[in-house]
Amino acid sequence: MKISVQHFNHVALHVRDLERSQKFYVETLGFPLLPRPGFGFPGAWIGLADGELHLIVEPDMKEPTGSHHFALLVESIFPIQKYLDEAGVPTHSRSFRPDGYDQLYILDPDGYQIEFYSKASEEKV
Repeated sequence: MKISVQHFNHVALHVRDLERSQKFYVETLGFPLLPRPGFGFPGAWIGLADGELHLIVEPDMKEPTGSHHFALLVESIFPIQKYLDEAGVPTHSRSFRPDGYDQLYILDPDGYQIEFYSKASEEKV
């Protein structure tokens, strides 16, 4: 059987401090805060293009290891890098994919990587 996905809905990240993480995603990165049902445990929903990021509180969580990340296609990584530099958000790494995309990685407050990627260009920061 082949699984046919109709829509990617969300990714969930466990976070230590909901207020800190929500401020990072909503105020620093400018993503919209979405309504969230009353599940009976703390969390927040953040809009990401046509999907969602679900933040779930886990105060005793260990730091993520490896390359846990999610990727967001953007028009160009260069204005984003300039904005993040001005906002004091350090770039974790920047690279070029062999299929012709520039990549820019940052870390969220809990150490998750966020990848911004765009079609390669000659533009410079």
